[in-house]
Amino acid sequence: MLYLTQPENLEALFPNEPPFRTRQLREWLYEHPVLATEEMTSLPSTLRTELADRLWPFVLEVEQSADAGMTRKWLFRTPDGAAIEAVLMGYARRTTLCISSQVGCALGCTFCATGQFGFERHLEAGEIVAQVAFAQAFLAGGGMKGCPSRITNIVFMGMGEPLANYARVRESIRRMIEHMGISARAITVSTVGVVPGMRRLAAEPWQVNLAVSLHAAEDALRTTLVPLNKRYPLEQVEAAAAEFFTAKHRRVSIEWTMIDGVNDSDVQAAKLAAIARRLHAHVNLIALNPTPLTPDRPARRARIEGFLGVLRREGVNATLRDTRGSDIDAACGQLRARSAGQ
Repeated sequence: MLYLTQPENLEALFPNEPPFRTRQLREWLYEHPVLATEEMTSLPSTLRTELADRLWPFVLEVEQSADAGMTRKWLFRTPDGAAIEAVLMGYARRTTLCISSQVGCALGCTFCATGQFGFERHLEAGEIVAQVAFAQAFLAGGGMKGCPSRITNIVFMGMGEPLANYARVRESIRRMIEHMGISARAITVSTVGVVPGMRRLAAEPWQVNLAVSLHAAEDALRTTLVPLNKRYPLEQVEAAAAEFFTAKHRRVSIEWTMIDGVNDSDVQAAKLAAIARRLHAHVNLIALNPTPLTPDRPARRARIEGFLGVLRREGVNATLRDTRGSDIDAACGQLRARSAGQ
């Protein structure tokens, strides 16, 4: 598959073609992606036909639409049967693409549909980049009206823990920046606290953003929600986030899923505020999207507003994330679970 090959090595796939052909192909794959090779008009028809079945490393199996067409969720299927989810969200002045980095996840966070169904494999860099290219081609073809016709923001917040697949995620980011022309500042990598990966990311040359999913502000509670906390407790996660802030001069975001009666108290809010102030971090509150294997439910709206009020009174910049796709399988892993008949 074309996207599984490094852009610099595409010429090896076409030893009998002149060099300018691979340059043209690279432009169609990365700079101006299209949904079908027949749209690669600068290539001869014979080559377009030859490449038709080799363009994408997956096929589109399910598409869901919500929010008057401004949210699209895709389930892609790879030749080995793996399912990949991506979500495109359009706004008046931006388009945000949420992409996956693994098939499933091994970290087992209790409120996450992806973690509840286990880990299958890492995604290759080309499979990650292809999600971006597909969305770019979809937008360029007029697939979503009322928003920019190119992706403005990319978030690694789909299936999987990006920093557990570090080498491939790094390579995908390199291709996005160096070959697709996407600004590093438009890319956000999310983690539940893989401390060595956070430190490696801080040492990279790119000004990407880091989002840390805390969900609890004390170790005992966080360990029940995020089992990885046993290995990398809050003190270590905070230290790595501070290291990232110092290295990049980029504000870290703290993600916090609001779960009714679990982590939505004013006490948790006050403890979170202390962490956020030390990190100069922005806090994103997210109402829980219920998943099949947990009785947890979203925090009540009044409780969320109270939690938000505590953060703001404590001097923390905090927002409640816009809920998109509430009438479809919006949370990462849910569409995959439904497709599998779970």
